[in-house]
Amino acid sequence: MSTPVLGAVEAALGTRVSAARPVGGGCINAALRVELADGRTVFLKHAGGDRAAAMYRAEARGLEWLGAGPLRVPAVVALGDGEQPFLALEWVEAGRPGPGHDEALGRGLAGLHAIGAPSFGLDHDNWVGAVEQPNDPLPDWPGFYLERRLEPFLRRAVDLGYMAPRAVCLLERLAARIHELCGPPEPPARLHGDLWGGNAMSGPEGEPVLIDPAVYGGHREVDLAMMRLFGGFSERAFAAYAEAAPLAAGHGERLELYQLMPLLVHAILFNGHYGAAAERVLARYAG
Repeated sequence: MSTPVLGAVEAALGTRVSAARPVGGGCINAALRVELADGRTVFLKHAGGDRAAAMYRAEARGLEWLGAGPLRVPAVVALGDGEQPFLALEWVEAGRPGPGHDEALGRGLAGLHAIGAPSFGLDHDNWVGAVEQPNDPLPDWPGFYLERRLEPFLRRAVDLGYMAPRAVCLLERLAARIHELCGPPEPPARLHGDLWGGNAMSGPEGEPVLIDPAVYGGHREVDLAMMRLFGGFSERAFAAYAEAAPLAAGHGERLELYQLMPLLVHAILFNGHYGAAAERVLARYAG
């Protein structure tokens, strides 16, 4: 196979592509398993345009940020910023979960969160799925969650016609209560940011591996709430997390509050199909 993007990969890595075949890579990118003449195998994402290049830069930075933690993430091999944007990552062969996989995931996530972040937010914006995610830092978590997560995503969903305008009124009522709703203050945790079941896998030794991050400094309950939203994680993982890093009182009452952000994102991504669920959560917390 010879394509412009593979030529760009060869130039970036200084070796010839000996084989390439399509693999699953989500709905945003084309994805290839690429074998190189020097014996390496990489996972290649590619798409056209400046937006794709910006997304790949953000993903590479996110993977490197998570790589400081105890859980495995694919190493960044190369980043193509030219006419053929691409992101080449270490190929991680999928395996079956090994003994203690779920417990290792829970403990590892607690360790990742504990590394922390300089602030609530990040020094650059990134993407959650195909939705741009604003990350300008703010000094407190309730303000960040309201102003950088709930407000921009809800207003975009309303502007697109995926949620009714009354949702803005509900958010205004929720905003008046945001500091009491968000629970006791905690330092910013180092979040994966989009931790649904499809973004965690088992590596060749049965170890947990995290992929496709949307990182920022935030409240650690956000990752845990996302893990419960669509399923795919066992109670053993949550129990191991709680043993390693007990949650503050009232975390169960905050679960849906922290699921609200991904519901809004999914309303944007899937033409409003999650809008009713988001509005129900808004009404619950609006008081």
